[in-house]
Formats: sequence, C-alpha cells, structure tokens
Amino acid sequence: MNCWWCHNPESRKSGIERPSHSQYPGKDELIGREVSVNEVMTELQKDRIFYDQSGGGVTFSGGEPLLQPEFLSALLNACHEAGLHTVVDTSGLADRSDFKRVAEIVDLFLYDLKLADDELHRENVGASNQLILDNLRYLVQNNKKVRVRVPLIPTITDTEQNLVTVADFIKSLDKQIPVDLLPFNLLARDKFQRFNLNNRLKSMATQASTKLEQMSQIFTERGIAVSIGG
Repeated sequence: MNCWWCHNPESRKSGIERPSHSQYPGKDELIGREVSVNEVMTELQKDRIFYDQSGGGVTFSGGEPLLQPEFLSALLNACHEAGLHTVVDTSGLADRSDFKRVAEIVDLFLYDLKLADDELHRENVGASNQLILDNLRYLVQNNKKVRVRVPLIPTITDTEQNLVTVADFIKSLDKQIPVDLLPFNLLARDKFQRFNLNNRLKSMATQASTKLEQMSQIFTERGIAVSIGG
C-alpha cells in the first residue's frame, strides 16, 4: 500500500527496496538490517521482567509484519514457547494463507481499518480494501481475539459517512469486537521537513475532544465498545 499517513518518512530515504509483490501495489523503500530469530528473542528476553510485572508482552508491527510470514511465524512460535503474550498489528492486506499460518499462535490482532468504501480506499491508500475486510471477517468467524483500530485522518477517515460505514461493517460481524479510535497526531511533521519530503497532511490538526466524542457515539449507538486512543 501507499498510505498517506502511515508510511514512515525514513523509509523513503534509505535507498533499499523490498521485493515487489503483485498483490501489494507500489514498491516501497525500507531501512533496517537482517537479524535471526535467536537475536530477536535475546533482545526480547532482556525485558522479560517488565512483561511479567505489567502483564504485557511483545507486539509485532511495522510496516506490515505479515509481509514476512515465515520469519513472523518463527518468532511467534519462539515467543509462545517462552510464554510471552503476542500481538500482531496488521493492516489486513496479506494473503489469507499467511493469516491462517499465524492465527493459532497470536494472542491478539490489532487490526487497522481505515476506509470502508473501496473506491475511497483505493484513492487514499493505493489498494482495494476487499482483502482487508475479508481477512477481518475470517479472523472474527474463527473466534480470534481482535481489536479494530481506526486512524482518524481529518476529512478522509474521520467523516461521519466513513465511520458509520465502518461501524455498520463491524456490527455485521455479529461478535463483540472493540474499536480504538486513533486521533490524528503530528509526530511525523518534523520528519517530513527533515527529509525535505512533501507532506500532504501538513495543514491538518488533531481533532477536538468534542468531535472525538461525537465520533465515538457512532459506535456506542450500535452497541460497539469504543475507546479513544490505543
């Protein structure tokens, strides 16, 4: 995907390209280094005392962690064997086979749902949302623990029309799926300036608390548990 608001500015300056995938439009540049499962687990275990005291665990995010399904699966299995709680933060744009591969060893999916309308999703994110909706439906129908997260981008995803459609879709799943509404934040603004990149969201501001409350009511009116932030 080529999302306006969740594509990390640093990745566009690295000069390292990931392999292209025909089902994922666009070719992004990534920054990082190769590591082994053992190396990652060694780092994770350093914070074991904090996991045990807080009741927390390990979150795999990105980017899209399911773009590396073999490595993700190996890490999840290693965490499972070590007794670590696991969370996968996903855009949902991944092959169904990859979701099936990891679903049994993930304790919680944080599932981003940006736009319910397919045409608007293509326009703003660069890909159809049909696979995303289908994968979410699959996880829910198979009783996987899921929290839906809706990033609130002014005039794009935070419109009443979009939130009503998102809420109606979640309601149609006929399961108790909690929703986190994520207010727009300005954290990336300095990064765009630092790298001299065009920031198409630079004129946007965080939503006022009164507006956030109105947005949350769209979900509560449908019996959906909703929180602001997450």
